[in-house]
Amino acid sequence: MKLILAEPFKSLWAGRDAFAEVEKLQGQVFRELAARRTLRTEVDGRFYFVKIHRGIGWGEILKNLITAKLPVLGAGQEWQAVQRLRALDVPTMTGVAFGEKGRNPADQHSFIVTEELAPIISLEDLTVDWVRQPPVPAIKHALTAELARMVGAMHRGGVNHRDCYLCHFLLHTDRPITAGSLKLSVIDLHRAQVRPVIPSRWRNKDLSALYYSALEIGLTSRDKLRFLKTYFQQPLRQILAEQAALLGKLERKAARLYERKQRYGDAL
Repeated sequence: MKLILAEPFKSLWAGRDAFAEVEKLQGQVFRELAARRTLRTEVDGRFYFVKIHRGIGWGEILKNLITAKLPVLGAGQEWQAVQRLRALDVPTMTGVAFGEKGRNPADQHSFIVTEELAPIISLEDLTVDWVRQPPVPAIKHALTAELARMVGAMHRGGVNHRDCYLCHFLLHTDRPITAGSLKLSVIDLHRAQVRPVIPSRWRNKDLSALYYSALEIGLTSRDKLRFLKTYFQQPLRQILAEQAALLGKLERKAARLYERKQRYGDAL
């Protein structure tokens, strides 16, 4: 069994079964499934997000493996990703509680509690009208550079997101949004993978997903080059020479995702 508790849960659950106590938390429920529950709760005047995993069963595990998908077995993946990203200076959630018990992956019980990030706006919502109402160029350039820095640091540090879309990068709005002081955080890491080095396949999946999610926000060629220069931390001439095959692959993959989106909508 693994159990890590910080305040206020360290005091709140002292001498109690944390796995039973987390199930008692109430609040706004965002997802309610047999094997997973996600909610926003308030404790001592502060808000937290709680994700509870109850084991998905061998049937679901086998179904995922047969379809070449990696199943999410519990909260451990997200906890590890949060800790690694914070060590890499990639802003993300702050974990305040984590528990995991049971050796059988099919019926493992686990949970993670993180501090709410607020006030914020997702990059998806921020950029939705950029084509009709272009942003201040300096803000756009700063957002592009910071997004590239975060994703690059994440990948070089051995973390791939697996849901690397603009909607999972949040801009903090508790301060004036200026080119010199903006802050982004990355969230929804429950499918993230943590390794010493990520395989290029998983890096490329993240990059193509991110590019796909930005296809309709009015990016220029210079915006894309600005992202690449910061992400790869190399001169553009070197990037374009050495990564030509990769860049072509990302363009094609993003185009396929976009075509599927147009055809099937949200049923991707």
